[in-house]
Amino acid sequence: MKVILTKDVKNLGKKNEVKEVSDGYGRNFLLKRGFAKIATPGEISSLEKVISEKKIKREEEKEKEDKIGKEVEGKIFKIKMKTGEKGELFESVSSEKILEEMKKEGFKGIEKDQIKPENVIKKEGEHTAKIKFKHGKEANIIIKVVEDK
Repeated sequence: MKVILTKDVKNLGKKNEVKEVSDGYGRNFLLKRGFAKIATPGEISSLEKVISEKKIKREEEKEKEDKIGKEVEGKIFKIKMKTGEKGELFESVSSEKILEEMKKEGFKGIEKDQIKPENVIKKEGEHTAKIKFKHGKEANIIIKVVEDK
């Protein structure tokens, strides 16, 4: 019996894969519990359509990330923070603050959990951070922390 998996099944396969299974296993376990549906020609063609749409969407996302990565690579973002006498910050620079500054400069499509500073930023000066995109691309940016007067 051919089935299309509707959920990941341990030791069998991942969601949207077509698998050949025994009739008993298919009817009594997979179909009964909603882990699969029978692979009819219509179901297979609709699955292929869904897979191709996902692939196109993934390619568009990757192109968008590449474009953003090229634009942001090596860019300096200036962040004003309140400092003490020796240049220490009263609070560390968070990924949210960096993201706010990036949005002010027109960079959209980046989330705060994608911004990874090399070290905790607690002093004035230049610091580096990486932006890790979902599809593996990375971009390096410079965070310049200055005193807010």
